[in-house]
Amino acid sequence: MRVRDGDGGGEVTAPPQHLVFAYYITGHGFGHATRALEVVRHLVAAGHDVHVVTAAPEFVFTTEISSPCLHIRKVLLDCGAVQADALTVDRLASLEKYHQTAVVPRESILKAEVEWLNSIKADLVVSDVVPVACRAAADAGIRSVCVTNFSWDFIYAEYVVAAGNHHRSIVWQIAEDYSHCEFLLRLPGYCPMPAFRDVIDVPLVVRRLHKSRSELSGARRLRDAIVLGYQLQRAPGRDVGIPDWYSLSEKETGVRQAPTSHDMNGSAESLFEDFEILHGDMQGLTDTMSFLKSLSGLAGNDPRSPEKQTRERTAASVLFDWEEGIYVARAPGRLDVMGGIADYSGSLVLQMPIREACHVAVQRSDPSKQKQWKHTQARQLANGGAVPVLQIVSFGSELSNRAPTFDMDLSDFMDGDKPISYDKAKEYFSLDPSQKWAAYVAGTIFVLMAELGVRFTDSMSILVSSSVPEGKGVSSSASVEVASMSAIAAAYDLNIAPRDLALLCQKVENHVVGAPCGVMDQMASACGEANKLLAMVCQPAEVKELVNIPTHIRFWGLDSGIRHSVGGTDYGSVRVGTYMGRKMIKCAASDLLSESLPSCVPTLSGDTNPEEYEEHGVDLLKSEASMEYLCNLPPHRYEAVYAKDIPEVITGDAFLEKYGDHNDAVTQVDPKRSYCVKAPTRHPIYENFRVEAFKSLLTAAKTDGQLSALGELMYQCHYSYNACGLGSDGTDRLVNLVQEIQHRKTSRAGGPSLFGAKITGGGSGGSVCVIGKNCLRSSEEIFEIQRRYKAATGYLPIVFEGSSPGAGKFGYLKIRRRSA
Repeated sequence: MRVRDGDGGGEVTAPPQHLVFAYYITGHGFGHATRALEVVRHLVAAGHDVHVVTAAPEFVFTTEISSPCLHIRKVLLDCGAVQADALTVDRLASLEKYHQTAVVPRESILKAEVEWLNSIKADLVVSDVVPVACRAAADAGIRSVCVTNFSWDFIYAEYVVAAGNHHRSIVWQIAEDYSHCEFLLRLPGYCPMPAFRDVIDVPLVVRRLHKSRSELSGARRLRDAIVLGYQLQRAPGRDVGIPDWYSLSEKETGVRQAPTSHDMNGSAESLFEDFEILHGDMQGLTDTMSFLKSLSGLAGNDPRSPEKQTRERTAASVLFDWEEGIYVARAPGRLDVMGGIADYSGSLVLQMPIREACHVAVQRSDPSKQKQWKHTQARQLANGGAVPVLQIVSFGSELSNRAPTFDMDLSDFMDGDKPISYDKAKEYFSLDPSQKWAAYVAGTIFVLMAELGVRFTDSMSILVSSSVPEGKGVSSSASVEVASMSAIAAAYDLNIAPRDLALLCQKVENHVVGAPCGVMDQMASACGEANKLLAMVCQPAEVKELVNIPTHIRFWGLDSGIRHSVGGTDYGSVRVGTYMGRKMIKCAASDLLSESLPSCVPTLSGDTNPEEYEEHGVDLLKSEASMEYLCNLPPHRYEAVYAKDIPEVITGDAFLEKYGDHNDAVTQVDPKRSYCVKAPTRHPIYENFRVEAFKSLLTAAKTDGQLSALGELMYQCHYSYNACGLGSDGTDRLVNLVQEIQHRKTSRAGGPSLFGAKITGGGSGGSVCVIGKNCLRSSEEIFEIQRRYKAATGYLPIVFEGSSPGAGKFGYLKIRRRSA
């Protein structure tokens, strides 16, 4: 970084930020230690302090690195595998040793590690690949990453099966620990690692050479052996990533041959001419055409073919009975133009459905006739007969490192003749982190059962295919929920209005998935229309109007590459702080109301003169004392009456002692945490005002002044997010690039073409929304921002542009394979 020196002379280079790393290395052999050594060496060379936590001998590190920045801490936190000899693993002994090493003393381990991490003031925890390190980092409020090509939950899962299912809970505990990791730096030669939320592939990391190439006579043979082993692993029928229960069951007969390349060269209709559309219209949507094309490919796919298949296609090819009706729904993601996190406070929001969408295909069938995977059949035989079964395949699982399939007996959702509770449903999907994604799909079935009393006596097969990228802040989860429920509703002839469907899908996210989101995402996906902004007042979900986007204005989304999640702690803690602020305001209004009456109750601050409030009126105070939505409080009332009494920060126990509950059904106050209150309380009050102004300005005269005012409102929203603690370096960089391009001196006529930008959705990463002129120059500047962002960060942002209809406008398709 370049900065000016103290006397105003030239520029000097500021020293890089000094960081403290806690590097945990598994206790299994020296291989992990020797590869971690190279990472540690580079961190130390860069001037950082590295504390290595390992059971490996110190000489592994000290003979290679001599620096006061290297610190060794000898601790055994896991044990790897117990081997009888170099080639034999004692699986049961390995599980029992891990139980004694890491499970029995778990509480004391976590306490000790949290205290130690805080004592060294660690900035980042790196794990290769000690499970408990990730959980300890989360408990200490420190981010963590893992560096590995395998994980112990995958290794031990095979041990559990081989050892007669002893210590099965170990696998789930390890997976839960890994799920606290920020992301995985995945090395080559990896195995499936579904517990990690986000994955970045990196090159091979090995110890540096100590001999010349001429001395390494066996190097070529070693390389050839590695290549041969990889080829054998990937040979047809030997892919370790395809479990045998994906295999074709004995029920499957008459699978057709895949179409030849000649067959695929016709018109768009010929790409899926095997199907006839019995209901609905594709509306010219190319992504829907592509989805039907992929279904056509599955219908002609033979999973027993020696050609390599992806795991999803292998499972999906035997999912449907192609001679029966299949229902297809489509739901887009959304770009949050204005409103964002103020939705759960009742704000007006403006949302644009994007071009990227999720398609879901659903087929219902008699339980005795459903095509089933082998393990599903075995479970049914063990249970004494055919019962309604749900089978789901999700395309794109390898991109997000999750399991590609999910199945369950629908009776698992029932407790006698009633549905189980939401808490039990949430717990059901939390048992296996690799299959938690299924809550977004299967959760729609449970909500229909719990809220509408629907009983599903048929089996159900579901295929999910989404082009809405995950973790980008464009509502990938809402699009999956809305598309899933829309397709299920069509298959079961349930007439649910788009607004009601969106509210039901919000319940899926809040109560089954456990993410405390508002309703705007689901509403935009269900009720939006192409090239229009959905103007909605979230009280709870009232569509005000569909606002045409003026032809001279254009919106883009730019992805920062930083994964966003509404289930993250930042989003949840800001929501808690907002509801705390609302409770404080309501209590203050009640106190003021009491003081205007004969009985006197102390005010919030304890020293307020009741006479100051006589002018405010009893009716106004009554409405504020019973206020349901914070956005109904005008900014001037907040500043005049309540702002001075809202604390910047409050601890959970202090709030609970004084105010009781914060009255939010989807979050809880942690007594041990401190919550920012003032900024989260102020944000929705002012955001609602900004959105109202933004909507009015869209219909103003077509001038640069109009665009400048719209852009300024977006900038204000962005910095208000930052004040709440929901910003990120990546989104700030993108917004700063927009500002730089907007304000730079240029010889080109016509003034700026980009006018504003803001972080979107739940914040803490994800995407930014950019507003500009609908012209070639603005598109060129968006691409310039892409290039400059990549040059600075190494990541090329995804650009979201274009719009498409919501699920309600699309309706549904009913398709069936044409008879011969």
